[in-house]
Amino acid sequence: MNPTSFLDQISGKLSEIAANSPARDIEKNVRALATSAFSRLDLVTREEFDLQAEMLVRARDQLAALEVRVAELEAALAQREAPGPKG
Repeated sequence: MNPTSFLDQISGKLSEIAANSPARDIEKNVRALATSAFSRLDLVTREEFDLQAEMLVRARDQLAALEVRVAELEAALAQREAPGPKG
């Protein structure tokens, strides 16, 4: 018998055993159970999370710009309302 074909036969048998082993069935059952449990939870995808994170950064930048603008307007209003020098 050719050593290469012998090793191929052993490899094939080991693959067959691994495919039909109880561990493989357990893995499939655990995966199905986890998938079922996760589908019942209110989870978001990574894409949805990244989109929300981008929107949050934009909102934070807009808020900072608006805070600066409000401060400028309040300062201008305070200058107008301040009593001028009496003459």
